[in-house]
Amino acid sequence: MTAKAKICGVTTPEAVRAAVDGGAAYLGFMFFPRSPRNIAPEAAGRLTPPARAKGVKIVAVAVDPSDNEVDAIVAGLAPDLIQLHGKESPGRVREIAARSGRGIVKVLPVADPTDFAAASSYEPLVEHLMFETKPPKDADRPGGLGVAFDWTLMEGRRFARPWFLAGGLDPWNVAEAVAASGAPLVDVSSGVERGPGLKDPALIQAFLDAVRRA
Repeated sequence: MTAKAKICGVTTPEAVRAAVDGGAAYLGFMFFPRSPRNIAPEAAGRLTPPARAKGVKIVAVAVDPSDNEVDAIVAGLAPDLIQLHGKESPGRVREIAARSGRGIVKVLPVADPTDFAAASSYEPLVEHLMFETKPPKDADRPGGLGVAFDWTLMEGRRFARPWFLAGGLDPWNVAEAVAASGAPLVDVSSGVERGPGLKDPALIQAFLDAVRRA
């Protein structure tokens, strides 16, 4: 079965159109001030109509959001899913899901096989898991760094929820990543940019074409 793709960190109508026309299944908007892809919820909401018209799921990406931030995201964007990219505990994930009324994608950082143990605590609470490269200790943000982990660590693993592979994917390696990991879903952000936060429609199209062929 062909993997489905999420284009994350979009900020312009051109990037949205490229993702929608290319067949992306998910579109992600980043709400984190330290990210070069940060956007206001209302601005993100204005970009979504072409995606919603095609049935593309809208994902709000946040890092350890406060209740007020969750409320602002829901009011401004009305996402289908909220992706939690911080150190949210299972209890906090449950709170955010209940407060927002949205499905949750929980990101789990991976560097070695022991990092998968955390998945079991989140599986009953979320719609999706996402496995992302664990950032270095001195990183100023938890993702979007363009670095891959060892995809073969995913081989043969089974989870109770559909899961995304993320971290360092681009048009040239995503087919290999899907083959090595068996990922049903893939997520890309910096791998389709020509500069920090600058999505390239041609690279988005190339990535989605590569996923389709994988």
